[in-house]
Amino acid sequence: MSRTTSEFVLEPAETERLANLSGPFDGHLRMIELRLGVEIANRGNIFRIVGPQDAVGKAERLLRDLWRDAAEEALTEPAIHLRLTEIDADHVANDDVEPQEVAIRVKRGTIRGRGANQAKYLHAIATNDINFGIGPAGTGKTFLAVASAVEALNEARVQRLILVRPAVEAGEKLGFLPGDLTQKVDPYLRPLYDALYEMLGVEKVVKLLEKNVIEIAPLAYMRGRTLNDAYVILDEAQNTTIEQMKMFLTRIGYGSTAVVTGDLTQIDLPRHQKSGLKDALDVLRDVNGISFTFFESRDVVRHPLVARIVNAYDARDAQNAATGPSA
Repeated sequence: MSRTTSEFVLEPAETERLANLSGPFDGHLRMIELRLGVEIANRGNIFRIVGPQDAVGKAERLLRDLWRDAAEEALTEPAIHLRLTEIDADHVANDDVEPQEVAIRVKRGTIRGRGANQAKYLHAIATNDINFGIGPAGTGKTFLAVASAVEALNEARVQRLILVRPAVEAGEKLGFLPGDLTQKVDPYLRPLYDALYEMLGVEKVVKLLEKNVIEIAPLAYMRGRTLNDAYVILDEAQNTTIEQMKMFLTRIGYGSTAVVTGDLTQIDLPRHQKSGLKDALDVLRDVNGISFTFFESRDVVRHPLVARIVNAYDARDAQNAATGPSA
């Protein structure tokens, strides 16, 4: 796709108005860049936009409108988000624009996608409100989602993190677990804790949990809630029912981002019950504003043997599908 450049001046030149338009650490401009698939540079009130012609035109019109509004009201990320939605930004950026590299800055350093699929996944999370990451173990689905959530919290783009998992036994009968609610569900949520500890450190995670800035909960406790200004991650989504998936997706409010991760080869539901993740793929694949990223064994970033194990099971399953399971 051909690229074009637009240069223009926003007048009158006012420092406070420019800061209002740009947002903290140029966060508003970064949101527009990612959503529309353009590059925005400015020196004071002189702006330069580079990208596909249609997207550049929309970005310039949006910036001019926001400049006018910035004289009278404080611009916020939810307000920018709504304006982007109004001009159908998702449709512009999804398929026709090569994903921009997204660098996530957290305590452990800068995290970037390893390979094309991870880069696409991070770009999709930055440009869509609801995102699905689907693929085998070890491809970084949950890790990258938690990293994106931590960065959003650190930059005050969201007010809280909510990490959710369905409490389904993975082929084991655990029986009655003693203790309070937290002690009962913690074993199911341990992978989310591990990712948080790596991103923030144990002490900070404990403090944020005490203040309810970070909430880790079983999926059943999402019913009836509306989640505004929150970053919500649903992990192990292959073990949701159709009703649970619909319930979760309809909790999302203004200023919120949701990431749903799962592996369709590791469903622990009863055999007669269809996975809510598999159903969502059928129902939502063409819904604008929802992204789907599919990982494969070549995207595995754990021990090299993990990729070979995934390939071996996939080959066996393909053979069984063709000839029927062996005795």
